[in-house]
Amino acid sequence: MSGFFGVVGNRDVMSDVFFGIDYHSHLGTKSAGIAAYSKELGLQRKIHNINNAPFRTQFEGILERMSGNIAIGSINDSDPQPLIVCSSLGRYAIIVVGVINNANELVDYYVNECAGQLNAIAGGGVNTTELVSALINQKSSIVDGIHYAQDMIDGTALIIIMTENESIIAARDKFGRLPVHIGKNEKGYCVSFEHFAYEKLGYENNYELKPGEIVEITADNLKVLSEGNKEMRICSFLWSYYGFPTSTYEGINVEAMRYRNGEIMAENEMKSGTLPNVDCVAGVPDSGTPHAIGYSNKTHLPFARPFIKYTPTWPRSFMPANQKERNRIAKMKQIPVNELINGKELLFIDDSIVRGTQLSETVDFIYESGAKAVHMRSACPPIMFGCKFLNFSRSTGNLDLLTRKIIVELEGEEGFKYIDEYSDGSTERGKNLRKAICEKLHLASLEFQTLEGLEKAIGLPTCKLCTYCWNGKE
Repeated sequence: MSGFFGVVGNRDVMSDVFFGIDYHSHLGTKSAGIAAYSKELGLQRKIHNINNAPFRTQFEGILERMSGNIAIGSINDSDPQPLIVCSSLGRYAIIVVGVINNANELVDYYVNECAGQLNAIAGGGVNTTELVSALINQKSSIVDGIHYAQDMIDGTALIIIMTENESIIAARDKFGRLPVHIGKNEKGYCVSFEHFAYEKLGYENNYELKPGEIVEITADNLKVLSEGNKEMRICSFLWSYYGFPTSTYEGINVEAMRYRNGEIMAENEMKSGTLPNVDCVAGVPDSGTPHAIGYSNKTHLPFARPFIKYTPTWPRSFMPANQKERNRIAKMKQIPVNELINGKELLFIDDSIVRGTQLSETVDFIYESGAKAVHMRSACPPIMFGCKFLNFSRSTGNLDLLTRKIIVELEGEEGFKYIDEYSDGSTERGKNLRKAICEKLHLASLEFQTLEGLEKAIGLPTCKLCTYCWNGKE
């Protein structure tokens, strides 16, 4: 995933942009960048790797090195950005958030059919943000270019452009899989993935873009350049995993949704008679915790925190490049509360189960700390398909997913014909899937939230939610 933040105002905006981007640190761990414009200095840009240091550390002193009354920035898990582009449409800075599944085909088209050229990056690929800008530049206006690029792209492309005309053009992706919020105060406008980022900086909520909508903001105006669509497929993982607890998307708060989700999971188990007799309910920190609170509140089973993540010296973005050391750091972050683990039966709720590697290590750690039994619940349904629209659960193939591996072990690839049955815990295949995962991860029991339960917890109509990872429906 990636996050973005931009401001255009009637005074220097670098301080707002710095803190606004910092508030998106939960959305990216690879790189971060800022682009700004002033009449005196023109277009400026700084990009830093944040694999081994947080955003604030890498951009310390940026307020002295850059200035402008308009700036945009990004935290990325993808290619470095923003990029500064010089084209027939003028000079501008651009940020793209999303996934381009047909990038290779688009590169071939642009190079061979349009006689264009793109800079090669490590591994021989191209920066996908540069590719999007190249497509935009094929048209006579930025708006037409954005429409053209989004139509050509198989995947998702949310686009933020900062122009030398001191305006920011924001385009939400066609199906609204990701949010775009606009804030306003007496000094200007801002655009942000997370609305709380600008609320903390003194901006008020002003507008939320519709799917496919394109707007332009200046210091004193917001203008709709292209109307949006009614059809929406916003990513459900924004609530169950990605979103910060204080975030609200389409009017629905993340933390409140997670409480409801845990309550619905508990209701399902109480009705089916599968509620285990445990000493306490806990969340796999941090995103699993609110789901566990909701589960605990509904069942009246005690809530506890049997282990804590130690993040002061090892924040999420600080991880060594060496895989052996990464594994060691991941284990060192987990500090047990022995009094709450030793000899206890514990029920943990995790936000999701993707490949199972990290969960397996967590379960082993809990047993090593003296647990009598570990029960696991997933706050979302079994993930059966790698995400093709964003960066969540993306992999080299569906067989990287724990559920797919188990299905192959149970009945080979023939089992993929029965994905719906494996997802449903009440069917024979569904029970076999859960039993096999329990054996592999040494769990006393395992259950997943149902798709209907997750949709109920979010509260939006099913047709407005992207549920591809669970049922393969686009």
